[in-house]
Amino acid sequence: MKRILILHASLGAGHLTAANALCEAFRHFPEVEVFCEDALDYANSLYRNTVTQAYKQLSEKLPQLYKAFYEGSDISDLDRSLDSNLVWARLERPFFTELGQFVREIDPDAIVCVQQIPSRLLQLLEKEDQPSKPQYVVVTDVIAHSTWINYGVDGYFLPNSLSANLLTQRGVNSECLHVTGIPVKLEIMTPKTKTEMRSRHNLPMHLPVVTIFAGGLNPRRVRSMVADLLQSTVPLMVVLVAGRNEKLVEAWDTLVENPTVQLRKLELIDYVDDLVVASDLVITKAGGLITSEILARGTPMVLVDPIPGQEEQNADVIAAAGAGVQIRLTEMVAPAVQYLLKHPDRLLEMRQSALELGRPRAALTIAETILGNLQQPTQSEPSTPADVYENVPNASLVE
Repeated sequence: MKRILILHASLGAGHLTAANALCEAFRHFPEVEVFCEDALDYANSLYRNTVTQAYKQLSEKLPQLYKAFYEGSDISDLDRSLDSNLVWARLERPFFTELGQFVREIDPDAIVCVQQIPSRLLQLLEKEDQPSKPQYVVVTDVIAHSTWINYGVDGYFLPNSLSANLLTQRGVNSECLHVTGIPVKLEIMTPKTKTEMRSRHNLPMHLPVVTIFAGGLNPRRVRSMVADLLQSTVPLMVVLVAGRNEKLVEAWDTLVENPTVQLRKLELIDYVDDLVVASDLVITKAGGLITSEILARGTPMVLVDPIPGQEEQNADVIAAAGAGVQIRLTEMVAPAVQYLLKHPDRLLEMRQSALELGRPRAALTIAETILGNLQQPTQSEPSTPADVYENVPNASLVE
């Protein structure tokens, strides 16, 4: 029985989604036991609350400051980035007194990190807690930031060849880089048709369907976009999904459909993938996970309000590949949608580009690779030279 430990950190929903997809993938294999844990559950409450609130406040209310921090902390030199991440781990170590004991109790055959915090903390476990088994990192951003690179990592699973090239240029051993895509839920591998999904959810067969995933968007800007779409001269249906955006739900009563544009308002749903398949176009933020799910279904996107930093990079990659368009002015969303709906050939090109980027079986590919490595008599070399590891101080996570 192989034991796999997947560690994430609850900073944004994407890391949890990726972790759950990997859990599902590993459980498809016999004789595999999977543990999926939030590393922040093993942190001091002061640290946990401070970090989660800081992330929320910076990304939502001070995005330019977040961008400055994100871009300023991306270090191109390999040795400097490794040392910088080690310094961060030393600062965080005192707040994670229970993580080392938990890892020792699980005694996994492999550890998979889908967020930077647990990956860098693994460098500083007590000697008796230090895992001798391989450690892997799954990058859940379209571009791999230097904070993903740590000592002791046996393999990196990357969203695309661009990230692989960037890490190779920075000095990471190319043999440890695997271009698999970002892991998305296995449901996306199941064939679905637009006709079937529209029938299942009572959506019109004869109208274009435009879905807005507004969970992470500013309610005021969403209302403005929808109000403009309701003035469309092109007949269509708008599906507005608020998710956990309670402020949007409180303020959407003034949005009313008309004879030309139908409007359906949804709160938290469990059939996002069905809607992606049913839609001609999806309007969303450029989160790594949601866009990966949409790309895997080949649905064209209109990308709005990316968080400065990694989401801007995600949007750039998607737009450059022709799988979506990026709109900065809210007032331009409705004209862009109408233009695309009037040009089906353009939508078809975007769909084909999305399918080329999408990787619906990424989670299974990652699981197959890790389990295959565990069958090898010896593990592959780490992603940085062994003599570098010898310079890691004998620091302990559990005092």
